[in-house]
Amino acid sequence: MEQPFQLAACAEMLWPDRPIEWRAARLTEMGFGVGLWNWPDHDLDKLEAVGANYTIMNGYLQGRLSDREGAEILLRSVRETVAVGKRLSVDRLNLHGTGLGDGGIPIPQHGSFAPGSFQRACDTLNRICDLAEEEGVVFTLENLNPIDHPGCPFGSTADVLALVSTVDRPQLRINLDLYHTQIGEGDLIRWCEASLPWIGEVQVADNPGRFEPGTGEINYAGVAQALQQMGYRGPVAMEAFAQGDEEAALEAFRAAFTL
Repeated sequence: MEQPFQLAACAEMLWPDRPIEWRAARLTEMGFGVGLWNWPDHDLDKLEAVGANYTIMNGYLQGRLSDREGAEILLRSVRETVAVGKRLSVDRLNLHGTGLGDGGIPIPQHGSFAPGSFQRACDTLNRICDLAEEEGVVFTLENLNPIDHPGCPFGSTADVLALVSTVDRPQLRINLDLYHTQIGEGDLIRWCEASLPWIGEVQVADNPGRFEPGTGEINYAGVAQALQQMGYRGPVAMEAFAQGDEEAALEAFRAAFTL
């Protein structure tokens, strides 16, 4: 058996009764990288002291891709977050089409887009890439599903792939979240193949329930085998709740992606 991928897990979704630095330390002890969400929620000194491999973190706090005011807010927020990401040596800083509020609801919601919004989003992402190149960091753009995140601009897998492939710069990759793809589009392996040249990270959770692999309808062992066969060797992160015991959930995830 071999482990072809760099495995990580989202600390925010596991052991909710424990401090975040304890969760980061336990994931590190178990051999996983550590994913985070919004940095203002945490004590950065304590997270830094853990010495974890922080694989991904939200790369902004507010802002939007495709309108002038939202883009300026986003760039200011990105610049602030880059400093935190560099302090924690975070591998990738994550973006969405717009800010997400309580329960993941987009701020604001957009059911349709004004003419020219795609080009404006590309322009904003190129400005972020310019900053990333100066600072030596990498951003990812994540797809989201339309049920949990209704009205999110550029939320679909197709939209994210279109934006990232059009910008086509090494400072911007896709955070391909297969839980969201399953709900939004399905056909996971073909979306992996289409996105492969631009993938920065693959995130996984089973559906329904957003629990660990093996608890729902997705054949993650088959997905893992397909990713290996197509030559993907990058990070795979479990962004999922544990249906029961957290350590058992993490071991199920590890087993699904060990070939």
